[in-house]
Amino acid sequence: MNWRMTISDLNQIVFANINDKDPWSIDSYISTGGYEAWRSILNNKTNSYNAEIVIEIIKESGLRGRGGAGFPTGLKWSFMPKNNKQKYIVCNSDESEPGTCHDRDILKYNPHALIEGMAIAGYAIGATVGYNYVRGEFMTECYPQIENALNEAYQNGLLGKNISNTGIDFDLYNFIGAGAYICGEETGLLESLEGKQGKPRFKPPFPANYGLYGKPTTVNNTQTLASVPMIIKNGPDWFKSFGTDKSPGTIIFSVSGHINKPGNYELPLGIPFKDLIEHSGGVIDGRQLKAVIPGGSSTKVLPAKTIQDCTMDYESLQEAGSSLGTAAVVVIAEGTCMVNLLKRISRFYFAESCGQCTPCREGTGWLYRILDRITAGNGKESDLKLLVDVANRIEGNTICAFGDASAWPVQSFIQHYYDEFEYMVKHEGKNKAA
Repeated sequence: MNWRMTISDLNQIVFANINDKDPWSIDSYISTGGYEAWRSILNNKTNSYNAEIVIEIIKESGLRGRGGAGFPTGLKWSFMPKNNKQKYIVCNSDESEPGTCHDRDILKYNPHALIEGMAIAGYAIGATVGYNYVRGEFMTECYPQIENALNEAYQNGLLGKNISNTGIDFDLYNFIGAGAYICGEETGLLESLEGKQGKPRFKPPFPANYGLYGKPTTVNNTQTLASVPMIIKNGPDWFKSFGTDKSPGTIIFSVSGHINKPGNYELPLGIPFKDLIEHSGGVIDGRQLKAVIPGGSSTKVLPAKTIQDCTMDYESLQEAGSSLGTAAVVVIAEGTCMVNLLKRISRFYFAESCGQCTPCREGTGWLYRILDRITAGNGKESDLKLLVDVANRIEGNTICAFGDASAWPVQSFIQHYYDEFEYMVKHEGKNKAA
């Protein structure tokens, strides 16, 4: 499929009204077709939009979760039990993955897309209540916009009890988190939402059976839910006209690092990596590309020679040895010390571990301290083997994927840049890349 479209074409899914004067307002959102999908459901006199049909539309569209795992959204919705018990839809707006900043812009510039998407999702899974869990650091930056948008939706009769005398109930609440990376894990988020420490739960049971307050719950990412209204409005085939067969639609790439035009770019999945870099202005100062972290700091680093021929979708990056993750593309130019970069990443995971699992609680500390020792000039050659050994013992041995997230950077950095680590050990902390 041809990804080369104009910006206005590409912005039709999540950022349809980004160029308006007040894109966060309900008037701006409605002017670009906002709430048409929700009104179609509310005015569902022909039963053409019952809950099962809405789920099938999302399934057919191929929409995959944009929070990192890429799990099929419609399939996830279908896991909810078909009964009359209280159910919840929860949005994960706790955007904390280093390098990722697109959910923030959705909350800031197009909050009504998220509200409409949550209402539709709630209707589809039978949830009458929704919670939007917002990262604590967003309190001043974009929380006012999403809270104001929520009030506008209520004032316009789009939310509440017996909406427009349809018999449909849906109440939505924004919730400010306390600021912890681990709350991006869905069960840790639910624990925090309940007023407990944000520590992940053992699974099973999964949230679809035992979620918020012990009730069936579906948790989706901000960008995932914000994509739903346009899919319902325009149909699954329209959505699949973007992207690839297995990775349809657009995604927001957060491009940062050594790049001339860092920012958020909504582009079709499957865009060639070279074109994404060109779209972002190229590597700074005309320097050569050294490496890329393609999906946020928890994904495995790829050398330039590996990623140059990749397309930016789930399958291509997995085949290359990494993953699309949150589509947070961190560009690394030649001259960068990979040892110091890894130490900085490992320091983050050491600080953010919730401490519940011994391999993660102890292992992340080991990883950081070994790297700190190496960069201080006190490293030993045996430290390189020890780093990999510790990372391997963390991976796959924790309740949630945080342990894997801390291990993968270590494993991949040493795999691809062993010579830099070895050089620093032998030269007492000197940087080979300098």
